[in-house]
Amino acid sequence: RRLYPDMAFFQRPTDYPCLLILDPQNEFETLRKRVEQTTLKSQTVARNRSGVTNVSSPLKTTPNSLSEYEVLPNGCEAHWEVVERILFIYAKLNPGIAYVQGMNEIVGPLYYTFATDPNSEWKEHAEADTFFCFTNLMSEIRDNFIKSLDDSQCGITYKMEKVYSTLKEKDVELYLKLQEQNIKPQFFAFRWLTLLLSQEFLLPDVIRIWDSLFADDKRFDFLLLVCCAMLTLIRDQLLEGDFTLNMRLLQDYPISDVHLILKKAKELQDSK
Repeated sequence: RRLYPDMAFFQRPTDYPCLLILDPQNEFETLRKRVEQTTLKSQTVARNRSGVTNVSSPLKTTPNSLSEYEVLPNGCEAHWEVVERILFIYAKLNPGIAYVQGMNEIVGPLYYTFATDPNSEWKEHAEADTFFCFTNLMSEIRDNFIKSLDDSQCGITYKMEKVYSTLKEKDVELYLKLQEQNIKPQFFAFRWLTLLLSQEFLLPDVIRIWDSLFADDKRFDFLLLVCCAMLTLIRDQLLEGDFTLNMRLLQDYPISDVHLILKKAKELQDSK
């Protein structure tokens, strides 16, 4: 229910609730009721994995009152309930991964894109289309969410180190400064890479970044370049700053112009 709390969209009712569940003739109970009656397990991102306990960004403001999360009356389903069902079914079908904190940030932009399509024929099937695309996307990034693979060549630790090795190639002075201050990539790149930057920018900008990522054959190599671009664009501030200031810059990234970031990433890509 806390998905994109700065937007009202996910709290609003969908025009296309699941009729199979809402039909009183059926004996299915809503996931909402099922979740209220049980405690569902989810793996959270632990301190020793990410270097920081918080995977959410300061950008995302959380409403103070729980009343903002009140469920809709019977016969209605909020968009967050549709997203919850997608994640629930994915977790049931993939018990080896289950649900890991942060997956909601991956499914959110996909669902929003389908559910706001101006063509009602497309919009009607947002839930199924999102599930299909989320499953396909997770097949490419799921290793980031599996703790036992962290230190393997396909795990998140290797990818975070790759951000620094790429930065070393592109800007050795900045690389040495971060090393000197003992700013490990885990402190910021964990969230950037695992959540595909979905926590660092507002949703329309996330969708714009993902357009470039998904259009690239080597999309996750390009993601590394986007991360390097983000670092080099604030290099002057990082070179002047102390540890505390630089950590604040990296965990609450100051540049909101994603076109500037993508342009810089493309320059880095072409300079190989």
